[in-house]
Amino acid sequence: MKTLPFDGFREECGVVAIHGHPEAAKLAYLGLYALQHRGQESAGIATSDGRGIHCTKSMGHVADIFTPPVIASLPGDRAIGHTRYSTAGDTALLNAQPFSVACNKGRIAVAHNGNITNATELRTDLERRGSIFQANSDTEVILHLVAHSRERTLAGALREALLQIEGAFSLVFLAEDRIIVARDPYGFRPLAMGQLEVSGHGMCYAFASETCAFDLINAIYLNDVEPGEMVIVGPEGVTRERYAPSPHRAQCVFEHVYFSRPDSFVFGRSVQKSREEMGRLLAREYPVDADLVVPVPDSGVAAALGYCDESRIPFRQALIRNHYVGRTFIEPSQAIRDFGVKLKLNPVRHLLEGKRVILVDDSIVRGTTSRKIVRMVKEAGAREVHLRVSCPPTVSPCFYGVDTPTKNELIASNHTVDEIRRFVEADSLAYLSLANLRGAMEDHNHEYCYACYTGDYPTELIQIQELMSARRVRG
Repeated sequence: MKTLPFDGFREECGVVAIHGHPEAAKLAYLGLYALQHRGQESAGIATSDGRGIHCTKSMGHVADIFTPPVIASLPGDRAIGHTRYSTAGDTALLNAQPFSVACNKGRIAVAHNGNITNATELRTDLERRGSIFQANSDTEVILHLVAHSRERTLAGALREALLQIEGAFSLVFLAEDRIIVARDPYGFRPLAMGQLEVSGHGMCYAFASETCAFDLINAIYLNDVEPGEMVIVGPEGVTRERYAPSPHRAQCVFEHVYFSRPDSFVFGRSVQKSREEMGRLLAREYPVDADLVVPVPDSGVAAALGYCDESRIPFRQALIRNHYVGRTFIEPSQAIRDFGVKLKLNPVRHLLEGKRVILVDDSIVRGTTSRKIVRMVKEAGAREVHLRVSCPPTVSPCFYGVDTPTKNELIASNHTVDEIRRFVEADSLAYLSLANLRGAMEDHNHEYCYACYTGDYPTELIQIQELMSARRVRG
């Protein structure tokens, strides 16, 4: 048997769980539809009707996979769902979730958002003990740990497994008679809890990566699953327990900077409110004399609104996004400069001609896309382009569930702000400071992770790995 390579790759994902609704599969589908921005590569739903677990997953978008006949084939009043995006090279149906297996704890399924940082070591040990892996996803490691546990109950086995894994995880587990969800002790990735009353069926409980999933199914947001907490919803009702103490919170600030939908509450806070405040503070910190504030859609819109509100400079949607760009397209044989960006964005020339433009974006990663957008705005007639970024320079990769390039590929880790300005061809460039990002998040108790901006990782394993990597580079 050929052994699959395993790199513990990072994933950006969305998860949902439903308990106590006669159309659980439909609600899971609607929840995933609202979370489609968190992953467009594959999606899956597993349901339980008390007699077995039924699972469907496929490559592609949620609406294309879950047609009415497919949803009808997923019976039961309990469901979990997953939508996935992974790093390049790991695109395969075998890595699509939920994973569903039969083991000594019964038939179970699991879906996961995050990244298990010690998955390679755990997998090596499990393979030494006879485990056979079907995929190269770190999520499968959790299933094997549960199966190897000597605890008699699924909750006990999962508790034992969670205490062995490190890193970032928001997990949703499905058994034949219950749902179990859990977050890592640092609370890196979000997981919200909601409820809705079902006529004739009592109370339905829902869990999702973002509250925008609740809006679509008319669920009321109750609170978040706490860091280090496990929530069990079964025949005996709802049980909440701390399976591990929380050393300190390290909630991913990038969820608010970019990743989450602006209409969501994430970590109990409005994403729209956070982004508008980032824009306001950016305008105070780095004002510029200009004619227009123009967002890079869609993630730059809220920050641009804040910048406009603070600066009193008019806001204009002078870049129009094509929302129907698929994964493949027919490119003309004769090369067109910056074709990929032009496919997604198009300038409104009459708004830009002769104007001094403040271009607001949420981040700069490699810098190549920013350069193409600045060029596009100038080619549309803008007299000046001043780029403003609503977060600090991204200098370090994320190891906790957000797909970011290696340190060598991050332009800010190897260049000064002025060097980046020259590379992107802007007339000026400024980033929101770390202090003002904290201020925008009202992070008075230091509950967020800023490792991508500081290189200061909250978990010890990553700190050691980064130190060893730096030594190898110097050596």
